Amino acid sequence: MIKAALSRATELLLVAFGVSVLTFLMIHLVPGDAAQVMLGASDVAPERVAALRHQLGLDQSLIGQYLHWIGGALHGDFGRSVWTGEPVIGEIAGRVGVTIELSVLGLILAILLAVPAGCLMATMRTSAADYAVRVLSIIGVTIPSFWLGAMLLFGAGVLTPGLQVVGWVPFAADPMANLQRMILPTIALALPVLASLARVVRAAMLEALGQDYVRTARAKGLSEWRVVFAHALRNALIPFLTSLGISAGYLFGGSVVVEQVFALPGLGRLMVGAIAERNYPLIQAAILLATVTFVLINFLVDLLYLAVDPRARDAT
Repeated sequence: MIKAALSRATELLLVAFGVSVLTFLMIHLVPGDAAQVMLGASDVAPERVAALRHQLGLDQSLIGQYLHWIGGALHGDFGRSVWTGEPVIGEIAGRVGVTIELSVLGLILAILLAVPAGCLMATMRTSAADYAVRVLSIIGVTIPSFWLGAMLLFGAGVLTPGLQVVGWVPFAADPMANLQRMILPTIALALPVLASLARVVRAAMLEALGQDYVRTARAKGLSEWRVVFAHALRNALIPFLTSLGISAGYLFGGSVVVEQVFALPGLGRLMVGAIAERNYPLIQAAILLATVTFVLINFLVDLLYLAVDPRARDAT
């Protein structure tokens, strides 16, 4: 177990290093002078351009720039916002809580509904209920989150015009108002993931239900409920865990669109504003933190997978 965990940790560090290099090089892919582009005007005083180049470390060699940037990042210093002059990490910290809450709520909803839906499709295979849930899952996978969010807003406006579903209220200030505004964004974000995970559970359950130990459990006279949930589901959740890490990363990234639709002041909306303002220090920091978070989530899922399935440890 320890050897396998160290192997996964090494892979994590290599991926994080690669991500940091690509994120750093992003600013050098901008045509022309990056500092000039960020200031957004051709008649800016040369002194101001030179000051920004020095602030970003663009007057150093490429390797020197990377070492300066990654050294600061490892200490939590991602520089200052071009427009506000405030530390980038402070602006991200003020917004990331909204994105984390939305992603966690979406993941919880997806898990709570995907597992029973997948089991239903597997145990009622070829029935009308199976086909109906499969069709709904395909629709859920193909519907874009922004379109679903817009339709949910339209439906809420028609059916419950007095319901507040746009904007943000901190949970600490008013828990009920917070959850009221998070219901529709959570559904819009979770539906594609829910549909995908339900299909994974269905496929894994169909394989598990055909195994010898399931037939033995049925031969002993155990109830179908106990056979499905106490025996088959335990093994079917192993591939589900693998998909869960990817789905968690999708939720974190998909929040960019959902936050725009529902006017949530999260990290995704902050990144969209930073791109529009050409605020590259903020963009670099947000992308690096988001990708490292995604890699870290998958690392934790890998550890959980190793703990659940001894065969994975033996194969490492």
